[in-house]
Amino acid sequence: MNISLRQLRVFQAVAAHGSFTRAGAQVGLSQPAVSRCVTELEQQLGLKLLDRTTREVLLTAAGRNLATRLERVLDDLDAVLLDVRGLATQRQGRVRIASSPTLSANLLPECIARCQREHPGLALVLLDRMQHDALASVLAGEVDFGVVIDPGPNSALHAEPVLSEPFCFVAPPTHRLARKRSVRWTELAGEPLVLLDHASGSRRLIDDALREQGVAPPLAQEVGHVTTIFRMLDAGLGVSVVPTLALPPGGLPGLVVRPLLPRIDRNIVLVRRARRVLSPLAEVAWALVARVAAERA
Repeated sequence: MNISLRQLRVFQAVAAHGSFTRAGAQVGLSQPAVSRCVTELEQQLGLKLLDRTTREVLLTAAGRNLATRLERVLDDLDAVLLDVRGLATQRQGRVRIASSPTLSANLLPECIARCQREHPGLALVLLDRMQHDALASVLAGEVDFGVVIDPGPNSALHAEPVLSEPFCFVAPPTHRLARKRSVRWTELAGEPLVLLDHASGSRRLIDDALREQGVAPPLAQEVGHVTTIFRMLDAGLGVSVVPTLALPPGGLPGLVVRPLLPRIDRNIVLVRRARRVLSPLAEVAWALVARVAAERA
């Protein structure tokens, strides 16, 4: 195959904009030139990448497959070229990070802001995904590394713990346990729980903790986001167990939060593919996230 880098970049622009005209404006080519580049790429691949109509340009299944993988490949190529030109030491470029929702909301914003201040040429690009999808992104090489709840032993991943935080009890202020300074796990017996569903990395740990403490409270609701949990507690639908990082910095007006005893922690880890070396830029980002997490601890 005789495929040029120009053809790939033009196709990437068309896939992003869904338009030959807008893609041409991005890459500095006329609409006919863009169309010609994509046609030549299709001929080289022997595949139809786009469905063209008078109104829109749509990706075929093969086009979506190529577009999904191509962005990462071209970014890696750009990073290599910067390195060869000696510009990597200036810390210019992008690093992709996958993170589970509670960490995306309550840890990564500070990391991104710190990066902008300390490394103006380094952009952290966040992929906010459920735990399973975040790990899949790391293993597929879609991102440089992930920030997740400890997934347990996995020979395909290298993991570095950066933060441990306890689970806590959340309930309406009128609840009988709200008057206590701390709540024991065993006191949750018989209490309807509103919990994160099993797509969350925390749910497995909460289930394990309840089992270890010998209690099996009824499950009132399973939801995908902690904000939904808090609204359900506001409505009087039960009580909950959530990780400390899930709590908003400004607190929870209308709800009470109590420590759970005995203290049971969840571990936050940085993960990357095993036996793979991070790029210099990704190493900078990895160290920055680890430092911010350590300060949180």
